[in-house]
Amino acid sequence: MKRTTRTTALAVGALIASLVRPATAAHADTVTPRVDLRVLVVSDGGPSTDAIAAELDTAGTPYTEIDLQDTARPVIDAEFLADTVDGVERARFQAVVLPDDNPFPTGSTEMAALAAYEQTYAIPQVDAYTYARPEAGLEYPVDGGWSGSVDGVTAEVTEAGAAGPFAYLDGTVPFEDNSPDVGESYAYLSTPAAGADFTPYVDAAIPGQTTRGSLVGEYRHDGRRELVVTFVYNQYQQQFRLLARGIVEWMTGGVHLGASRNYFAVHVDDVFAADDRWDTELDCTPGDIDCPPGQGVENPIRMTPADVDHAIEWQGRQGITLDMVYNGAGSVNEREDNDGVDELADQLIADRDGFRWVNHTYSHPFLGCVQDVSVVPWKCSTDADGSTQWVSRTEISDEIATNRVWGQANGLPLDTEELVTGEHSGLRILPQQPLDNPNLGPALTDNGVKWTASDNSRDPVQRQVGSATTVSRYPMNIFYNAGRAAEQVDEYNWIYTGRAQGGSGICEDNPATSTCLTAPLDTATGYADHIVPLETRTALGHVLSNDPKPHFIHQSNLTEDRIAYPVLDGVLSTYDTLFADNAPVVNLRMKDLGIEMQRREAWDAALDAGQVTAYRVGSAVTVEAPDGVAVTATLPTGTTQGGAAFGDAYAGAVSGWTASAGQPLTLTLPASAAPQAATAGSPDTTTSTTPPTKVPAGVTEQVPYVPEN
Repeated sequence: MKRTTRTTALAVGALIASLVRPATAAHADTVTPRVDLRVLVVSDGGPSTDAIAAELDTAGTPYTEIDLQDTARPVIDAEFLADTVDGVERARFQAVVLPDDNPFPTGSTEMAALAAYEQTYAIPQVDAYTYARPEAGLEYPVDGGWSGSVDGVTAEVTEAGAAGPFAYLDGTVPFEDNSPDVGESYAYLSTPAAGADFTPYVDAAIPGQTTRGSLVGEYRHDGRRELVVTFVYNQYQQQFRLLARGIVEWMTGGVHLGASRNYFAVHVDDVFAADDRWDTELDCTPGDIDCPPGQGVENPIRMTPADVDHAIEWQGRQGITLDMVYNGAGSVNEREDNDGVDELADQLIADRDGFRWVNHTYSHPFLGCVQDVSVVPWKCSTDADGSTQWVSRTEISDEIATNRVWGQANGLPLDTEELVTGEHSGLRILPQQPLDNPNLGPALTDNGVKWTASDNSRDPVQRQVGSATTVSRYPMNIFYNAGRAAEQVDEYNWIYTGRAQGGSGICEDNPATSTCLTAPLDTATGYADHIVPLETRTALGHVLSNDPKPHFIHQSNLTEDRIAYPVLDGVLSTYDTLFADNAPVVNLRMKDLGIEMQRREAWDAALDAGQVTAYRVGSAVTVEAPDGVAVTATLPTGTTQGGAAFGDAYAGAVSGWTASAGQPLTLTLPASAAPQAATAGSPDTTTSTTPPTKVPAGVTEQVPYVPEN
């Protein structure tokens, strides 16, 4: 939700260590002003300003948005931008984001007020998407530059960008090209204008030339600093996701409320158990409820000891730990059927310290309503009076407790506060079961469960169920009932093609589903050529979006053709090519991810209620928040709180959560966090108030394609 209505919540982290005003500004004293480092976002409704606002939202960085299309909007003038608090001058915004370098009419008093404000308080300005022109420090594209689609282009971080706001990147910024039929990214590539103090941070080769043109760069002029972006984007595109952190760090000087990290956790469900297999002839799964009772022959999929060895080797190579979500009955049944032998369990238990472990109930039953599986799709069984029959509190509790005891008896390093029910059952599921099983919450409380998983596709918002808080998980589109690539493709074709092509018709009934296929995939090549790239892009998009929600697959995907690994490798290998070593993926267990989500919810609520006050005076940052609400901030390395180091290192800065206890927090910035002064010179707003020529004659301004999120 955009934070457009908060008028009293003030952002922490100022851009400047001390604010020295330009010599031309008249002041009776040299008192350092207070800077409330809330960001001002001025939007014309375009995707680029919306993308920056979304980045601030996700990180928990407060901002005020002014919609230029709203006739009732506030007027941007000196009184709106600055005032006095307790006799000290206050700059109300730490940075300004505009749709382009000047979105106002010729002679606008609002642009003049913004320019004077930026000069007086050394406030930086981001031009979210602007035409390359001398007023933005660049030559016109027709003067040796270029304009057009940059779909599929690989841009590069310049030496200045790597030493500055984009130091967390490994050097390249690939632009997406997801559809040959859709223009996704339009750009103006240009070189600095003659005499301009312009530093490119991200550039790309100008087609047909040996020179490179700026895509993101800093323009210093008239006592002001602008970050000039000359390509259009939306919040979902990978190129923006890669650059978003640097844009925020540039405009805040690396000092702001909120934090952003790249999370990736993978849960492997049904460990020790066996999963039913898709039948390519029947187009259903014998043994599961999508096949009529008695139809087909069950052919279960279960890991082997060699698969455990592979998982251990893979973890070491990729540097992350898998969360094994286990069902103890799977091993008990295997031993009963094989004279006490279960080589898989023996191997997993021997290597138990190499994984994280999560209780998945003992035998993986459905824990919601009592299912009537005599029909497809199933429905909830009812009593004679029509009331729903529910799995009992005792049954649920026994499943949780028995599996916990089995795991502890086998030495699994459990956190008993975590639980994943089979199929996330017990929680509501539409359309059959619109309510949680009323017995679930009490059973969770009985067993001390504090974190229980939910399916993000059905239940995306964190909520309370008994003693437990939900942790939404992303289902990866790698099917539980497929151990081989050909099975995965066959089922994928059935789901995503039309009835005339032998498919289920789901896409015909739901035409907005973008995953739909125009023709069936080749079962021999479709997995590697279509499904893997698509699922890799989707999961990587979550990783790059500061999204802590874990992903989940099944043990069946780690055996036979081991079809999960190409997607997981695609995510992690691509990530490694994009990010520097100072920004690794954050791989946490479910409980810690749940805590992160919970803290964010409380923080966002406090910001929305105007209960957070934060400002900077010189090297001191002061934050006030309600008792019980942890404060989140990103600050320069070397920042201290009460003499102790603040936060944890990530992406060249430190960030973290700290308890407020309802008392003001004081954070001290290091001496190195000095302001970056703009080019010296007399304040001059004449160029600033000239309306921009956004596009040359004959060229249509481009808006990026917005993919399904």
